[in-house]
Amino acid sequence: YRGVLVHHLDALKQVAPGYEVVYVPCHRSHMDYLLLSYLLYSRNIVPPHIAAGINLNLPVIGTVLRKGGAFFLRRSFRGNALYSAVFSEYVAQLVAGGYSIEYFIEGGRSRTGRLLQPKGGMLAMTIRAYLRQPTRPVLFQPVYIGYEKLMEGNSYLDELSGKPKAKESVWDLLMGIPKVLRQNYGQVVVNFGEPIKLGDILAEQAPDWDGSPVGEEDKPQWLASTIDILADRVQININRAADVNPINLLALAVLSTPKHAMGEADLLAQIALSKMLLAEVPYSDRVTVTPHTPEEIVAHGEEIGVLARTAHPLGDVLHVDGDTAVLLSYFRNNVLHLFVATAWIACCFQHNRRMSRNTLLRIGRSLYPFMQAELFLPWDEDGFADQLERTIAVFIREGLLQQVSDDDGGILARNAGQSDEVFRLRALGHPLQQAFERYYIAISVLAKNGPGALGAGELESLCHLAAQRLSLLYAPAAPEFFDKTLFRSFIQKLRELKLVWTDENSKLVFDQRLDNWAKDAKTILGRELRHTIEKVSPEAVKPEPGVVITVVTREIEA
Repeated sequence: YRGVLVHHLDALKQVAPGYEVVYVPCHRSHMDYLLLSYLLYSRNIVPPHIAAGINLNLPVIGTVLRKGGAFFLRRSFRGNALYSAVFSEYVAQLVAGGYSIEYFIEGGRSRTGRLLQPKGGMLAMTIRAYLRQPTRPVLFQPVYIGYEKLMEGNSYLDELSGKPKAKESVWDLLMGIPKVLRQNYGQVVVNFGEPIKLGDILAEQAPDWDGSPVGEEDKPQWLASTIDILADRVQININRAADVNPINLLALAVLSTPKHAMGEADLLAQIALSKMLLAEVPYSDRVTVTPHTPEEIVAHGEEIGVLARTAHPLGDVLHVDGDTAVLLSYFRNNVLHLFVATAWIACCFQHNRRMSRNTLLRIGRSLYPFMQAELFLPWDEDGFADQLERTIAVFIREGLLQQVSDDDGGILARNAGQSDEVFRLRALGHPLQQAFERYYIAISVLAKNGPGALGAGELESLCHLAAQRLSLLYAPAAPEFFDKTLFRSFIQKLRELKLVWTDENSKLVFDQRLDNWAKDAKTILGRELRHTIEKVSPEAVKPEPGVVITVVTREIEA
């Protein structure tokens, strides 16, 4: 790396004394755990014991990692009670002994650049270990790690293209070392998020617990909710400590165009706009942004091979090729959550010349729970509405929107035609557009099949197929567009909000409220796209009529 920057470590040093520290970083590269241990050691902090996947327990390498603090675990403990008991006891001994620990609650490395939905296994073991011997308080330390270039870039590209994950081997590692050492991986930033005290979580979720030890076999009612809330808060605090590097800003701008190319003047203006929005409407006091100018950012992108330049008499064009564009979507997704309010407002004016402020805020509030679940956003609905209001003020000041009337809270309008302001507004909305398309796919599939026709698993599979087909027919999509886990999260949130529920046959049913929700989606998506989604939305395969009649006849005879 050209350099390693660390932010907010002093804040951890101030609160850590007397606590059992559990480091919970995001997981984007095999470099994560090496990097964090190196940084802590170089700043006179004892490196943690690290939970590592059993796939890394390779000959020779596994021994080195184990002596460096790693302890290996299987991907699943299911069906092996003895292994689970021994491993849980090992974690309990570490916690009781005051040793710092590190693990990744996402379970594996993110292949899309977004935070993955957390897995609560290690958190559960840590909490239960503390409850057994509540002598030393526990502090969870979220950590954001931001790269400009990934060592696993080529393997991620293969996996995003549909190839199965390659198994790690010593030979591949040794053969890859010379190539890695010749590469320029830019700068890496490690930001320490706001620490989370387990005692504070327990005070919220288990106010009746008096601090006495909880038996190993006991399962208090509040334990499951404590684990879920802690996992969610870890992810939120990781995102609240994000770093916005030059590659993130380049990805946000360049990927917003159909051919992934922009004139140099337009690219510089878009980067400057993104930086200005981050400064004017801050996401969190722990978010850091590159200090480089737009010109320096473009030069850096060319230097490390992300951007290519084509000279032209009317102005140079900067572009990325197909494979690089797929990898750039990874870096765009690292910071997508920081631009949710910006992108939402911009999306509202993709297919609308005018919209009332009240309508924009109302639909934004109704959609926010889904965006919050997907991107681990920190606000409640009122907080999100406040972010929208502040962003609207910036848009009006910068000429991206105009307030043309005071009716209905104020009528907002964008410029007509293809002005620079319209171009920039479209670029700002692009990163979030496909999320709304994905939501509409799920609603369309539900509506097409009707209440009581699909189970949650069936709906998830049909949405996955519809998204794949839409990507083939309509426009190339980001790699996560047809990710089943994102559809699963959306369906789960629909159930939590009681927009859908299950009947006695475990099928999803819904009422008029879902139709109203779908009508709101029409304000965001264009008519042609809505028609395409409705057309490709599949229906579940129904049994042959003859089979049904036979079954009914036999029941009557019986």
